[in-house]
Amino acid sequence: RRYGLWFRLRKLILWLLGVYIAIPFLVKLCPAIQAKLVFLNFVRVPYFIDLKRPQDQGLNHTCNYYLQPEEDVTIGVWHTVPAALWKNARGKDQLWFEEALGSSHPVILYLHGNAGTRGGDHRVELYKVLSSLGYHVVTFDYRGWGDSIGSPSERGMTYDALHVFDWIKARSGDNPVYIWGHSLGTGVATNLVRRLCERETPPDALILESPFTNIREEARSHPFSVASTRYFPGFDWFFLDPITTSGIKFANDENVKYISCSLLILHAEDDPVVPFHLGKKLYNIAATSRSFRDYKVQFVPFHTDLGYRHKYIYRSPELPRILREFLGKSEHEHHH
Repeated sequence: RRYGLWFRLRKLILWLLGVYIAIPFLVKLCPAIQAKLVFLNFVRVPYFIDLKRPQDQGLNHTCNYYLQPEEDVTIGVWHTVPAALWKNARGKDQLWFEEALGSSHPVILYLHGNAGTRGGDHRVELYKVLSSLGYHVVTFDYRGWGDSIGSPSERGMTYDALHVFDWIKARSGDNPVYIWGHSLGTGVATNLVRRLCERETPPDALILESPFTNIREEARSHPFSVASTRYFPGFDWFFLDPITTSGIKFANDENVKYISCSLLILHAEDDPVVPFHLGKKLYNIAATSRSFRDYKVQFVPFHTDLGYRHKYIYRSPELPRILREFLGKSEHEHHH
């Protein structure tokens, strides 16, 4: 009987070893697998929400739109108005919301991270905070996320963001427009802002929450990589090269050298997903970059004891003051 148990155990160990060895080869041969692991767009948490009904998430002053950046691509957009307009927003149609972008309130274009949708819990909580501080918040699901149609790619995500930015600018008059990226969304944000600066239509400021330097360094530092595969021979060749082969770079460290607008970086010291040291490294690159010499570059760390981790910086009672002081100066630059 003991022999039978040992036989089964040995079989299990051999099977697990086989899987352990097979996975890297599978990833190497099919870079699309690695792309899926970067985007995680198939993870639709929370599952049972109707993205056409933001009010179900407590966003009673939010309108759901659909925009078409390219043929065969449709993206779902939420527009939350500032708290001062909440009462007026009740029962209003899309046209009213679009015209409201021209009211004298700044606009934040929010670019979310991987996995989930524009209706993710921590995202919704941030929209509420920003709305209460007097900002319009426009957010959307990239192609392939949520109810947006299309196949995900770094180029496609950046193009979607550019389309939404131009859509906002066509309606917001002289109001400041800020770009806020979180996690993987910081990669989209710096891609976007670099393009905007190159065409000489920069946003009024860029806010990066929990940013990394580039996707390769982030993948190497991710807890999943550290725990399971760091000690695998040829880790870079098996796991990191396929990301690059898929055309996924999200090179924040390169992009910041071509960005000329105010930059604010927010990062929690206890972030388990994007290590704090990557955000700090990105700040150091930006702070010494010539492109920022006429602009403010600020890094705000949040102490481990606060427990904000990867996605709860919105809970900080200091956030309103941080934004007011930073964006107040950006608005000042905007008007002079």
